[in-house]
Amino acid sequence: MFDPTAFENMKVVMEGGFYDRDLSGEIRIVDRNDIINTAKMCRRYDITFTDLAEGMAEILCTFIMEAGLDNLAAELLPQGKSKILAGCRISVNFTIKHQHDHKKFQEIREVLRLRWGSGRNIEQTVKYSTENRQGLAETETIISFNRLVQEEQIDDLNEMIAYMTASMDALRKIQF
Repeated sequence: MFDPTAFENMKVVMEGGFYDRDLSGEIRIVDRNDIINTAKMCRRYDITFTDLAEGMAEILCTFIMEAGLDNLAAELLPQGKSKILAGCRISVNFTIKHQHDHKKFQEIREVLRLRWGSGRNIEQTVKYSTENRQGLAETETIISFNRLVQEEQIDDLNEMIAYMTASMDALRKIQF
């Protein structure tokens, strides 16, 4: 029997939290990936869900957890840096399709900044057709945490799911 890594333990806790909410009808999981990249010796887990709002713009939220070789080595090889590098990088993405309108981009960013705090790195990418600027745009807003999350913070990670669903509720107040 092997001792699971911090990545594996955090993934199982988060996955359970998401699927509990899916089973209760609070959210609907639409995608999940658990990737091991053997060329770079890294792992990535992501799970995407949406709320159950019908007749409104679709808002997708993706939780992403990544760990590289340095994170795994720090955990498995007990040396001086193990406490510093053992953990995962976390990010949360919100993807929304809406009418191409610069005010909407700013509103989305502001809603998420207020919800997640100014200490988080918030980056937006907007995709749209150059032939049809009046058409739909897709805004992806990425919230990253500028630090490693460690296994000792596993309870905080589970609470993050409530932040994600509350963020979706706040984004729903924007008229798309």
